[in-house]
Amino acid sequence: MARIAIMSCQKIKDASCIGCIKCFKAMDLKEGEFSRYADNIDVIAMSDCGDCPGLVMPKLALVKDVADHYGRDFDTVHIGTCIVKAVQTAACPINLEKLAGMIENVMGKQVVIGTHSY
Repeated sequence: MARIAIMSCQKIKDASCIGCIKCFKAMDLKEGEFSRYADNIDVIAMSDCGDCPGLVMPKLALVKDVADHYGRDFDTVHIGTCIVKAVQTAACPINLEKLAGMIENVMGKQVVIGTHSY
């Protein structure tokens, strides 16, 4: 079973993508970046980036601490499509490749950039 955490854009989440329904749809249908999982997906956590200028690492560290406390560790972090779109269209300052490398190196988690294509 895939045990994942999803990081979303604080400015877009619940503004143009209400309730992360697109991510949950893609998970259910195994579409987009969720097509890589043959087994079930266990969403351990969903959180946002911490707002601009991009406080993802401290926010994700807090998510990991809470997940560890409750015995709910995750293996993979998905950087939500909303963050990808914010970088591409809204001058979000996050460098996606650098962020992915930091998460992998500092936290030892696999990183997937994106969640779905809608």
